[in-house]
Order: sequence, then C-alpha cells, then structure tokens
Amino acid sequence: MRTGRLLLACAALLALGAAPAMDPDNPTCPKAPNWGHDKAMTLTPATKGGKRVLLAEGVIDAGLPARMRAAIEADEDLEEIWLRSPGGDARAGNETGKVIRSYPGMRTRIPAGWTCFSSCNFVFMGGAQRYVDRGGIFMVHMFTHTGQRDVISQSVQSGTQDTVELIGEIEQLSALLASEDNDFLIRMGVSRKLLTEIMYQQLATGGKAGNGQRYCLDQAEVRKYNVVNVEGAG
Repeated sequence: MRTGRLLLACAALLALGAAPAMDPDNPTCPKAPNWGHDKAMTLTPATKGGKRVLLAEGVIDAGLPARMRAAIEADEDLEEIWLRSPGGDARAGNETGKVIRSYPGMRTRIPAGWTCFSSCNFVFMGGAQRYVDRGGIFMVHMFTHTGQRDVISQSVQSGTQDTVELIGEIEQLSALLASEDNDFLIRMGVSRKLLTEIMYQQLATGGKAGNGQRYCLDQAEVRKYNVVNVEGAG
C-alpha cells in the first residue's frame, strides 16, 4: 500500500511539472496559450514580491491607450506592467506602447505561464526595461500574405511609406503598415530583424515554423532581437 501511494504521489508531481502540450501547427508555441480573458483589457494594480505592478490582461481595444495612461498616472509607485493578451487592435497596441515609453524607467514583463501575442507585442515593447521570464511566452503573428513577401521585406528594410496590405485576424484587418512597425521598433530599441526574419517573413511550412501563423521566441531569440534588453532578465 505504501509503495502504491508513493507511486501515485510521484506521478502527481510529474504531472504538475510536465511541459505544456505544444501546438502541432505552431510547434514553438503551446497548444492552449494563457493569454487572458476575451474581454477588453483590464488594468489591475497589485503588489507582487514587494513591488507595485499593473496586471494588464485581455483584448487590446481602441480605448486602451487612454486607460493605460490613466492607470499609470493613478499610482505613482508603479514599477512594472505585466502582460497577457491575445492581441486586438493593432494601432491601439502601438499607441499604448508609446504611452508606456513616455514614463521613464517603466518596465514591462511577461511572467512565467503568461502569453503576449500579436499587438500585445507592441504594448510590451514600450517598456524601457523588458523582461520575458522563463516560461513566459512572447508569441508573434507571422504575416504570410501570399505574394507579398518581397514587398513587405523591402518596405521594412528601406523604411519607406509604401502601403502593405496584411490580412488575417483583427490585427491584419486593421492593417498596420510595415513602415509604421519598422519605425516603432527603431524607437523602442528592438531589432528590425524581428520583422524581416520572423513577423513579415513568409516562412517555409514544416519544421520549427510549422504550418500555422504563430511563432514563439525562445530565450535566445528574445535576446537576439533585443525584445529583452536587460542583462540577466528571464
């Protein structure tokens, strides 16, 4: 009996520590991302580990930039913004990132187990200091509009004002221009190669990229592209 109980306890511990199931179409990403609720993003102040943080959770909507500014202004002790989101309004994500950057020293973080996807990436990039904890997921949307690969790459690399039509989910329907994304990354100190090598690259199907349109950067990649900009972060 004692042996049986020990075996059951070991099995339970293994289950708790098991890696999450991965998405076969997007093999770098979890099958069930923890990106928060499907309502407009909520901003909840909290104390975590002795510091004041803002829990930013849910869908990015047009009103988020104003709500973010109000939330930061309301708490002078705020140090970090923790993010999990399935994305949403692309331009609102861009503008919210700019709001965050307007507060010197404000940090952004994707905690372990949380996922920041698509337009959430641009909110996250607004942090003057950026952390992706081990187990945190920085998930990007790969824009794979058939026939547009060369146009997109050229626009990103040259910084021109060429309009690039991007299709897909909400982010693509609202159509951020490649040149706008390029400018944003430069301002936030993120490598433009994140666009040309991952987000706006029509990757071959199969292998690490899979057949889907999602890609989750590992710890080496978040450093390579300067998504994480603090030595020892994560």
